[in-house]
Amino acid sequence: MGEPGGERLMREKADWRRATVLELLFDLVFVFALNQVSLRLIKDFSTGDELLIGEAAPTLLLFLAFWVLWLSTVAITSRRSPDSLLVQIVVFMSMAGAVVMAVVVPQGFEQRALVFAGAYAAVRIGRLLLLLLFRRLAIPPSTGLWVAASGVLWIVGALVPDQGLRAVLWALALAIGYFGFTAGFKRFTGAPIAGEHLADRLQQFYLITLGEAIFVAGKGLSTSDLGTPHTAGFGLAFVAIVLLWRVYFYRAGAVLPVAITGARNPVRQSVAVAGTHLLMIAGVFLAGVGFELYIVEPLGRPEPNWLIAILGGPALFLAGRSLLELQVFSRISRSRLAGLLVLGLLIPATWHLPPLAAGGGAAAVLAGIAGSDAWRAWGRAPELPAPRI
Repeated sequence: MGEPGGERLMREKADWRRATVLELLFDLVFVFALNQVSLRLIKDFSTGDELLIGEAAPTLLLFLAFWVLWLSTVAITSRRSPDSLLVQIVVFMSMAGAVVMAVVVPQGFEQRALVFAGAYAAVRIGRLLLLLLFRRLAIPPSTGLWVAASGVLWIVGALVPDQGLRAVLWALALAIGYFGFTAGFKRFTGAPIAGEHLADRLQQFYLITLGEAIFVAGKGLSTSDLGTPHTAGFGLAFVAIVLLWRVYFYRAGAVLPVAITGARNPVRQSVAVAGTHLLMIAGVFLAGVGFELYIVEPLGRPEPNWLIAILGGPALFLAGRSLLELQVFSRISRSRLAGLLVLGLLIPATWHLPPLAAGGGAAAVLAGIAGSDAWRAWGRAPELPAPRI
């Protein structure tokens, strides 16, 4: 590999489909991170009345920080050669920061907020300085300003004693950091985006999130008394996970690499697709929390707050999946819009019912969409991508 600067830096077309072993190792850190965030969010839902204001919002900020860190790292490896020692150092830096952030997640917004924020800011600023120092790449000057401003807000937010103000500052830091990332990603010159590689990486993160849903569902069953309702809840969750996989990959998810590389503006398409994947990944993540909730208390008293996860997770996934279909095929299937409508109607219908009933309704909606996809595809040639961008 040699010293930084002594080997090719830009990713070659022969490598555009390949995720390296190092990139897969990097993803394993986020298996741990998502698990930590899941456990925190499950605890948030158990607190009851003031869920959205008191607990879930800070957990959402922690989740988004991991997403921005992962996505910004993938953006580097999708344009620069993963065999470069410099790029490998950058990936290891990101891994180290993500591990520290994941370790402190249980108190990452409270007593250990400075550790979480410091690790995040150090990675974002440190690797940018490293890339500029050794390669003098054509990175837009504004990118450094956005990253620095975001880092300062993270640290200041961690230092203020008021948690409400901390949430505002961290939300602003995330918005600035993400805006700076997308702006710099669009304006970067010197290398094309490896669209097939980026699509593959986004799909891998989606699968990691499905794996996390399986983990929390299994954990919920293992901590129960393995009664019939609990087992039925786990079976329902497993079916829902299979359906979340099926609905994603049919058909927009399957042809996503072609939709990016064949777009008129692959960079803009990549940024747009990353945004829709955030919605889908957040939806699956939230649905996974819902699985654990209705497996542990399948026939318990109605918990309206739990509907945010049980029904809101699939709804968020379908919203992102509908946008992905629009980006890939320039249209949205009516079945997805109908599914969103039905999930909305299920909220009042299941408000006073046991949690398992809401889970069954969500799974039935996903099954209906998957069935509609299969019926529409019967005897027809596979649809080709037709991106607008």
